[in-house]
Amino acid sequence: MVRVSLQQGDITQVEIDAIVNAANSGLRGGGGVDGAIHAAGGPEILAECQRLRQTTLPHGLPTGQAVATTAGRLPARHVIHVVGPVYDRSEDRSALLRSAYTSALRVADELGASGVAFPAVSAGVYGWPLDDAARLAVTSVLGAMTQVRDVRFVLFNAGAYQAFSAALAATHPPSSPR
Repeated sequence: MVRVSLQQGDITQVEIDAIVNAANSGLRGGGGVDGAIHAAGGPEILAECQRLRQTTLPHGLPTGQAVATTAGRLPARHVIHVVGPVYDRSEDRSALLRSAYTSALRVADELGASGVAFPAVSAGVYGWPLDDAARLAVTSVLGAMTQVRDVRFVLFNAGAYQAFSAALAATHPPSSPR
């Protein structure tokens, strides 16, 4: 069974088998978590992303899917890039957000990773409401069939940490007195 933990901090500093990057479909680097991972990991990550675009992913990485690259200069061994959906009030894209998490775990299994660190996928510039993003993330990971044993949500600020803490607590409600 997977053990889920939370920490507030910088995902680029986490020593673990794989960190997850909230990437764009073009795998070109960008802002937020994506930019931080590319900056800290060095040009090796972008070079491998470019090779993927020239070979197996000529049209980019589809939303909800995942692919792994080197971690370059990061303390992790691998970076698993996922493309989360942009939030849209008029269309339920929850299945795509769930898929981003479960696809990352599937890739982690292929890599033989026992530990994976996730950011709050889609909860930044993609506009997903934080409480709902946290609920979907936690329930997706806890419900996934995976060999990964250690999942850490590495959250950049106190608000994200609180939202994920509440989502995790909701999956294990306190026992009622007998």
